[in-house]
Amino acid sequence: MHCFVYASQRKPDTYLWLRRRDDFACIPEPLTQMLGDLQFVLEVDLTGERKLPYEDATQVLAHLDEQGWHLQLPPKETLAAANHPAYNSAPLDPHRDR
Repeated sequence: MHCFVYASQRKPDTYLWLRRRDDFACIPEPLTQMLGDLQFVLEVDLTGERKLPYEDATQVLAHLDEQGWHLQLPPKETLAAANHPAYNSAPLDPHRDR
């Protein structure tokens, strides 16, 4: 499948994959607001066998087929480095490192 990738200008390391170039009408409004402005970064022929650094190509293709878009969030290492609460959900141990 030929697809198009856009980088969120508001959310670092967050990408939106589209089945059709500049077809933002298929994106839910809350997601559009969260991502902010999008910058085109890549046009690619994607197959289920293609290796992607942070995504499963089969899952990306399934989302593109089902809804016309796929949201790629930052890798866990980036979330951890940013001290993101979704990654660091365990309570802090006050006795650690004493």
